[in-house]
Amino acid sequence: MESLLSLASNPEAWLALVTLVVMEVVLGIDNLVFVAILSNKLPEHQRSNARRIGISLALIMRLALLSTIAWLVGLTAPVFDLGVTGPEHSFETAFSARDLILIAGGLFLVWKATNEIHHAVDTTPSDDVLDKKNVAVMNFGAAIVQILLLDIVFSIDSILTAVGMTEHLPIMIAAVVIAVLAMLVAADPLSNFINANPSVVMLALGFLLMIGMVLIADGFGVHVPKGYIYAAMAFSAGVEALNMWARNADRKRSGRTLH
Repeated sequence: MESLLSLASNPEAWLALVTLVVMEVVLGIDNLVFVAILSNKLPEHQRSNARRIGISLALIMRLALLSTIAWLVGLTAPVFDLGVTGPEHSFETAFSARDLILIAGGLFLVWKATNEIHHAVDTTPSDDVLDKKNVAVMNFGAAIVQILLLDIVFSIDSILTAVGMTEHLPIMIAAVVIAVLAMLVAADPLSNFINANPSVVMLALGFLLMIGMVLIADGFGVHVPKGYIYAAMAFSAGVEALNMWARNADRKRSGRTLH
């Protein structure tokens, strides 16, 4: 109790908490986009429940990982080494459990985003019918399993970031809880917005492809600065916002012309 009171009265602890919350929210955007896209494949009455369950599982998983910090930090220890040497190799040849999880998660994201893009751009009548059937009968449990698998990947990256930014477990727990609650509040509005704007769906799928490739690169030891990634995402989102603004203006002009 005394340690908690001393943390609460320490300005540096509050600064660390705010910084970590911001970092966790930014890292959680990737997770939230995936949950939004996947839940929108379910029947409408199941979507909100899938988002709440998926994000709640993410919170439980992150808190569980925080309780096993020593084991989590050990995930960065090499599991095997390919034994390739030489200055011409720009990637790591020693792989840890974290690296393997990131590579597997990245491959899954690339496969999922590519599959969704294929369905979105293939407009043949027979495929349209199949797509509608797939959306209507998509299994709720399968959606939760897919969300859970990606929760594992994003949670490990999130907790390793938390461990690297502070040594105080209460600050880590508070930051994770606040960030996941923010995700829970934003999940429905973001999912509804993505579902109502087909061009935004394609943009979000492009984000998933990029995130998947970044995870794979990170697994191979090629670290892409997160600032570049989010700057690119923000620029693309800004361009799409301008396009939506222009389309809305065109619709308004067309409406006035008809009247």
